[in-house]
Amino acid sequence: MKDTELKRVLGPGLLLLFIVGDILGAGVYAVTGDMISNVGGMAWLPFILAFVVATLTAFSYLELVCKYPQAAGAALYTHKAFGVHFATFLVAFAVICSGITSASTSSNVVAGNLLAGLHETFSTEDGVGWFDVPTGDTAQLVVALGFMVLLAAINLRGVGESVKFNVVLTIIEMAALAIVIAIGFVAVGSGSAEGDIANLVVFDDANEKGWFLAVTVATTIAFFAMVGFEDSVNMVEETKEPEKIFPKMMLSGLGIACLIYVLVVVAVIAVLPLDYDSGSEGILLHVVRLGAPGLPIDEIFPYLTVFAVANTALINMLMASRLIYGLGRQRILPKSLSAVLPTRRSPWAAIVFSTVMALVLIVVVNQLQGNSVVSALSGTTGLLLLCVFAVVNVANLVLKRKKETTGFSAPLWVPVTGGTLCLFLVGPWARTDAQMIQYRIAGAMLLLGVALWVVTFFVNRATQGKSRFIDVEALDRDEKANLGDRVRDRGDGKD
Repeated sequence: MKDTELKRVLGPGLLLLFIVGDILGAGVYAVTGDMISNVGGMAWLPFILAFVVATLTAFSYLELVCKYPQAAGAALYTHKAFGVHFATFLVAFAVICSGITSASTSSNVVAGNLLAGLHETFSTEDGVGWFDVPTGDTAQLVVALGFMVLLAAINLRGVGESVKFNVVLTIIEMAALAIVIAIGFVAVGSGSAEGDIANLVVFDDANEKGWFLAVTVATTIAFFAMVGFEDSVNMVEETKEPEKIFPKMMLSGLGIACLIYVLVVVAVIAVLPLDYDSGSEGILLHVVRLGAPGLPIDEIFPYLTVFAVANTALINMLMASRLIYGLGRQRILPKSLSAVLPTRRSPWAAIVFSTVMALVLIVVVNQLQGNSVVSALSGTTGLLLLCVFAVVNVANLVLKRKKETTGFSAPLWVPVTGGTLCLFLVGPWARTDAQMIQYRIAGAMLLLGVALWVVTFFVNRATQGKSRFIDVEALDRDEKANLGDRVRDRGDGKD
């Protein structure tokens, strides 16, 4: 074995937990209420449709990761299929932007739930009476910004948490959602809830788009909760017999996540009326409050969600900063972005750059009137990844012509259907007027990347350098090594 080769210690159990933990997180907390406001009690249907779209794309990822078992993901597949350096850059930067918007979404979810939890614990009205905790928009903005700065500080120090820690956080994520599901089913059995299980078949078209387009809009919202499975390709070089267990575990992980989401919707509909206004705290917290008023669960639940969502945000910012570092190191972006701390060896310039992007994004979206911050940022994440997934499906079609040996092969109709559905969900018909801000956010972020690419191109030309990828496979080598550290931290990790 080569010294630089990562040790294959991940078995099916840990891989499944990694995938499920990556999918679960901010998504279900952020979008469930928004989906209900678009289609009423049938909010379970968009989750299932988003699962179908994600699964079709997962088949393409599985074929490509078995064919090219390196950790660079969508950028590598784009480069292998088309060989156009600018296209590879756009896909890589879109992935970076999706990580930043996803982490920004998480920061707002964390802020809302953390302030709600602190208010429940310490306020004079509901808590121990020590002091009142503000929960308004300004307080949430300050906490969201502070949370992003905290993530940057952790990232700068160097993240070497083990897979065991990820397993613990995944269990916390699942426990929090299990509480919601259990409360919903107990409420149905006791008849104590304000909701009605019969509302699960009630369609409510609040935006007057018609059944088909309303469900389409809700599906694009739900898609944010299904992403994350694609990050598991970073673990392929640490997985035992990846061609054998990767397909089973990725598809099982998607299925488990979808089932949990549908059960969460059932619980929400059972406990809350369809016209319930949860404000900015998140609808799941209100399910706990109203569904179990005699139990202190509502005081604990906000802190559980903070742990669950914070892990997702940290992984997203870790990925974004390492990809920026990789692009800087290969002189696709300014070389200054590849600067590292001499002692910690963490890419400080890339971390600062990605954090500043997130901070500006949060402030700007908060200042825009008439738009939900969480909805705008989560929707932008979904928009960017739908574009990336469409490219991955097309790349799979192109690379099928090479007839390379692979341990997994998706039928031809799968990438065709997956790519078509992804492109369909990218269109403006899949969004309300308020959600059109997603195009502006995504466009502004990508334009920033293109502007930096252009500047770097001319700098390279002046210094007789080249704006070409030296080694696409090594784009996120530091992230890959970091994930390897997580694996090695747990020893040989039998599971």
